[in-house]
Amino acid sequence: MLYWYRQFPNREPQYLLRKGFRAKEVITPYSDAAFATETESEKLSCNYSGSVESLHWYRQYAGSPPQFLILDYSGYVTHATPPVPGISISHRKEDKHVDLIISSSAVSDSALYYCALRPTVTGNTRTLYKNLKKY
Repeated sequence: MLYWYRQFPNREPQYLLRKGFRAKEVITPYSDAAFATETESEKLSCNYSGSVESLHWYRQYAGSPPQFLILDYSGYVTHATPPVPGISISHRKEDKHVDLIISSSAVSDSALYYCALRPTVTGNTRTLYKNLKKY
């Protein structure tokens, strides 16, 4: 399955075209937006279908490429290098649900957040969806 996206400066990626067989695994955000005040804990959530091994979270600031935050690969958590302070992941396999938890929100956390089933920074946008965080 091939997916084409385009991204203009300071804009979110835009889906253009899909070619190939229907994906067995799909990931979708629980909601399109999340709002928090400073110092509040915030949870961004995605649900998925199929059997997956890896769940990735990324953050993207306006005008910048996506930044890897954290990964759950078959129960093993890998943080960005260096780790992003206050970021953790909760994966409930029985519910097919994954959360990104920001322990103490700050204005600097305002960005687009992506949950993905495959690495996306390397260019694979197969199942890329977004969660939007605004203050």
